[in-house]
Amino acid sequence: MKPVKVGICGLGTVGGGTFNVLTSNAQDIARRAGREIIVEQIATRSDNPACDTSAVAVTDDAFAVAKNPEIDVVVELIGGYDVARELVLTAIEHGKHVVTANKALIAVYGEEIFAAAEAKGVSVMYEAGVAGGIPIIKAVREGLAANSINWLAGIINGTGNFILTEMRDKGRDFADVLKEAQELGYAEADPTFDVEGIDAAHKLTILSSIAYGIPLQFDRCYTEGIGNITPDDVEYAEELGYRIKHLGVSRRAENGIDLRVHPTMIPVGRPIATVDGVLNAVMVNGDAVGDTLYVGAGAGAGPTASAVVADIIDLARSFDAPASARVNHLAFNSIDDVTVLPMDEVETAYYLRIEAQDKAGVLANVASILSERGINIEAIIQKEPKEGEALAQIILLTHRIVEKTMNDAITAIEGLDSTVGEVTRIRVEHLN
Repeated sequence: MKPVKVGICGLGTVGGGTFNVLTSNAQDIARRAGREIIVEQIATRSDNPACDTSAVAVTDDAFAVAKNPEIDVVVELIGGYDVARELVLTAIEHGKHVVTANKALIAVYGEEIFAAAEAKGVSVMYEAGVAGGIPIIKAVREGLAANSINWLAGIINGTGNFILTEMRDKGRDFADVLKEAQELGYAEADPTFDVEGIDAAHKLTILSSIAYGIPLQFDRCYTEGIGNITPDDVEYAEELGYRIKHLGVSRRAENGIDLRVHPTMIPVGRPIATVDGVLNAVMVNGDAVGDTLYVGAGAGAGPTASAVVADIIDLARSFDAPASARVNHLAFNSIDDVTVLPMDEVETAYYLRIEAQDKAGVLANVASILSERGINIEAIIQKEPKEGEALAQIILLTHRIVEKTMNDAITAIEGLDSTVGEVTRIRVEHLN
């Protein structure tokens, strides 16, 4: 059979890993795909010493690859938004299938890109964009296709998971662990996308679209970072039987879909609570299958290249098939424009940490505020002031309540004469 010829744009960590996997595993890949897969051309601005590209045509012009008539599949691994978008659209216009690891590109411009691909009868594959080496896109889009998905929740950024694991295991401060994560290469020099939840929001946007058959709506995803989590919060969570994870959560509710990334307390007995370090994990609950859990490396040359090459193999297997025989880009052949709920309409449980003067009546006042708003308390811990400090701490766990009601309660608590500063709020999910 005619070989599939691939052009790789970007030869950095992931691009280099993809090239090496395609060349070193060429024989097994051909046996799986039913035809050879050949790297025809590479676009890169600098050499990767880990790759021997002496037998491949190399250019510094990615658009030359996108327009090369010999190439069947363009692999976009340059990252970012604008240039990557133009490159992918150019490749599609020239009749190329596209494989990308660029979750930001798909989350923000996916609707436009998929429409262009469908018009040209080509496919855009993006397994590597979410959770690295975990085949979560294929699992949700194909393996769980018989199910109505009820909810999904994921640790989908390894940097944040590493930071919270170190804070829990060693009692370290956020800033201290973040600095180490940067030194180890887990976090960028500008770590905003990782620690503020933007990277996870890109991934959650994609997962939610293929889970529920809704449009990509990154701009409606609520994001909250982990920079305000303290060692005390981590310790109190453990004391209450929970662990804090930076979680992406999407849930099918009666009035719409949740779409949110924030620090989340989950019971220590849930399997996802034990996933530590830089690992990723995604739980998906379907009406037929129940709970499923997928765990693995979320980044790195090998794991991400594994997902990229798997997409290329899938394309090679169906290379001669008509477009109508391929899996739809977002898993559904018709898209349902279900409402994504604003955060103040989301219902969840809460952990509250309140700093207050060490005097009688404070807890009663706080409890009264919650009770007046129909907020039930599940657990209370009172901590006396530490040596040298004047303020006591009240820690509460509540039952589930709509966010706007909790916002009102927190405003009232912060307005008490006996409380000091802002109330720390962490949402609680039992994942059941």
